[in-house]
Amino acid sequence: MEKGLLMVFTGDGKGKTTAALGMALRAAGHGMRVCFIQFIKGSWKYGEMEAVKRYDELIDFHVMGRGFTWKSDNMEEDRRLALEAWEFALAAMSSGKYHTVVLDEFTYLLNFHMVDVKACLADLAQRDEKLHVVVTGRYAPPELVAAADLVTNMQPVRHPYENGVVAQAGVEF
Repeated sequence: MEKGLLMVFTGDGKGKTTAALGMALRAAGHGMRVCFIQFIKGSWKYGEMEAVKRYDELIDFHVMGRGFTWKSDNMEEDRRLALEAWEFALAAMSSGKYHTVVLDEFTYLLNFHMVDVKACLADLAQRDEKLHVVVTGRYAPPELVAAADLVTNMQPVRHPYENGVVAQAGVEF
């Protein structure tokens, strides 16, 4: 049986976005179109974005929002941008254009009540039956976890930062 899956990469560990990028690259490797939407990463530059540009004919990459919401100086503006980004994601999911839609860092919008969890789940349930959706971010709400077909909980065991090693290009960003 083939079916569009709802996949969630969550937890406190590193690698959620990287796992979603792996899914995007895997689909692109099969000639399938992907829409990758980052909800709160902001505008800073990191290696994954540069690598994905090489697949711009298959991966549409969109950075939405103003950056890390928990450091916001204007939560109302963040909420407005979050809803705008969610509407954009709904349009992408209903377009029939994509094999996979990635909602990167989307769990924060649910946890900060910028997007209603129940409404979100209803929208996800109405998507095309063959569309894969990947949701990433810490603290995935229990309702999202229960609705998902695949859930990976990334848990840290050891991280070089604990020993004073700073974030490094090619590893952290």
